[in-house]
Amino acid sequence: MNVIRLAELRGVPLSVDEVRAAVADPAAGGIALFVGVVRDNDLGREVTGLSYTAHPSAAAQLRRVAERIACRFDVRAIAALHRTGDLAVGDIAVVVGVSTGHRAEAFEACHALIDDLKESVPIWKHQRFATGDSEWVNSA
Repeated sequence: MNVIRLAELRGVPLSVDEVRAAVADPAAGGIALFVGVVRDNDLGREVTGLSYTAHPSAAAQLRRVAERIACRFDVRAIAALHRTGDLAVGDIAVVVGVSTGHRAEAFEACHALIDDLKESVPIWKHQRFATGDSEWVNSA
């Protein structure tokens, strides 16, 4: 059984329902979802929007992250979607979901999935501020 049901980067709006449906499994007693959205401020600065840019290897790296989570936890299914391109305040930037036999492991696996994704998938955020300034995040 393929437990990695979705692992994609998309330049179009993301669907929480799609991720939820992808991780549905009759043997799952717990489903955990994380939805990251564009917030209107960063450290007290008003954010007006942002853009995500991904390295060509990002999709393959996202799949590797999902595979590592599948090896670490007893998951039934994993799904991860990340936006690229321009986003406005309130837009969904990332959705990840995990289903497991029990709730505690679902939370733990979902937490590990989003943390590993943020740490190791080469996706960069360019934030724009109301002052006209902008900055790149995670571009070191």
